[in-house]
Amino acid sequence: MRIDKFLKVSRLIKRRSVANEVADAGRISVNGRQVKASYAVKVGDEIEISFGNRQVKARVLSTEMPKGKDVARELYEILEERKGTEG
Repeated sequence: MRIDKFLKVSRLIKRRSVANEVADAGRISVNGRQVKASYAVKVGDEIEISFGNRQVKARVLSTEMPKGKDVARELYEILEERKGTEG
């Protein structure tokens, strides 16, 4: 599954178009490497997303399409979440 689609179905980012823009702006990295929206996510990948002053790090647990929005959180686990800027 492409990373832009994964971010949308997992509800880490609400819209696929926004996920696409964030990826193309270079604000998504997987396993320490910047990726584009077309990157194919695999189980075990560690995704870091920067939106403005918020940073989220999550591990991919599944790439299966969820059966409903209530189980979307089962696709990943949050490893770290930071708000604010660090200098």
